[in-house]
Parts: sequence; structure tokens; C-alpha cells
Amino acid sequence: MKITSKLFTRLSAIFIFIHLLGHTGGHMGWDDETGPLYHVVKVMKGNSAEFMGATKSMADYFNGYSIMLFGVFGMSILILWNVANHLQTNKQLAKPILASMGIAYLFFGVVEYLYFFPFAAFISIFAGLFALIAVLKLKSETV
Repeated sequence: MKITSKLFTRLSAIFIFIHLLGHTGGHMGWDDETGPLYHVVKVMKGNSAEFMGATKSMADYFNGYSIMLFGVFGMSILILWNVANHLQTNKQLAKPILASMGIAYLFFGVVEYLYFFPFAAFISIFAGLFALIAVLKLKSETV
């Protein structure tokens, strides 16, 4: 098997897919009444405030941001998978897309490490590194 920019791009997408699966599991049970954080969740759900014309609880915001991540992860996977199909025919477009996504996922990894937990951070960091390695590989590949 030849190690190519396409392989690294697809690896990046696969790591984000793994992140999506883990996120799905976490999202499905974050407000479980038998969970270890139930008392915190209860307080988050029990207090609402008006902000920018809508009255929402912290639980609503937490839930909404979590749902938005499904879209971010899904969009990232689709973009990377599609870019992988066009690496050799449109390098000029592929390189900045991969570089931007690589940097973004490295940033996500740092935030996840600081505010969430190491497993999520490492998945994002590897996804970002694979995208950036794909850029470097693409520079050295010939059509």
C-alpha cells in the first residue's frame, strides 16, 4: 500500500468519524437521571434566563452546542472525503482546504484537552495532523 496524501486525508476523515461516534454516545447520555452528573444537569435545566430575545437554560445551550457539533463533524467528514477524490486534479484548492481543516482540528484538540478530556483531544489532534501531513505529501507528489 502506497502512503499518499489521499490516505492521510481519508485517515483524517476516519478519525473525525470516530470522534462523531464517541460524541454521539456522550450526547445520548449526558442528561441521564442515573448519571454521576445528574445533580449538575438538574441545576442546569432548572434555571433559565433571557438572552437576545430567548429564554433558555444552560442545559439548552449545552445541548444545542452538542447538536451543532454533529453538523461540524459531518461536514468535516464529507469535505475531507470529497477533497481526497480531487487531490491530484486540483492541488491548488485541496492544499488550503486541508491546511485550514488541519489547523482547526489541532485547535479543537487543544480546547478539548483543556476543557473536556484527553481521548477527544487526541482524536482531534490526530485528525488535524493527518490533514496537515496530507498537505506536505501533496507537495511532493506528482500527477
